[in-house]
Amino acid sequence: MSDPDADAEVDSDFEPDSDSEANPTPDADGWPVLDSAVEYETGWYDGGYDLVEQPDGTEKRYYWARLPPAVVIVARTDDAVLFVEQYRPAIGETQLELPAGIVEDGESYTTAAARELEEETGFRPATTVLLQTCAVSTGVLDHERAIVFADGLEPGERELDSNEFLEVKTVPVDRALEVAREVPTNDATLEGVLLAREDGFL
Repeated sequence: MSDPDADAEVDSDFEPDSDSEANPTPDADGWPVLDSAVEYETGWYDGGYDLVEQPDGTEKRYYWARLPPAVVIVARTDDAVLFVEQYRPAIGETQLELPAGIVEDGESYTTAAARELEEETGFRPATTVLLQTCAVSTGVLDHERAIVFADGLEPGERELDSNEFLEVKTVPVDRALEVAREVPTNDATLEGVLLAREDGFL
């Protein structure tokens, strides 16, 4: 079990590659990729497909959306966890969720977590610990997410993006999981609270 009082910052060696493109490479099981195409690009993600030779020799297109890496932050202040409440147009719901954001080029996950936390909530962490990285919705997404725990929070400077309309909420530590499970919720919030609790930070 991790030590919640650890002073050292545990960083990731991950740095996003700004030159990465659709990769015509075998997947983890070594299926040959015969062709790869990006069919559309947005400012947020790319979409396309890989034409793959399956183990039985047949060929099939596997469609994907490729997003930049993201980080989700479990931030503890005294006996509370910071959440943000925001409307999600994609599902038409307002959610109470953990702060999160995209990892910028050259950032580690913990550096991105500290930046995003301050931008969204106005609190700067003294300590950040990388809890987990994982691939997200692997049936259709090419996207990696990290969960980072942050504490030792101090006032910083809030700086919301033009599409961020957030309200910061505090949730008692002993109710964090209960609140995270209230519908509507999302996978990132549930994963973050569960991992932080399992590792002894909540």
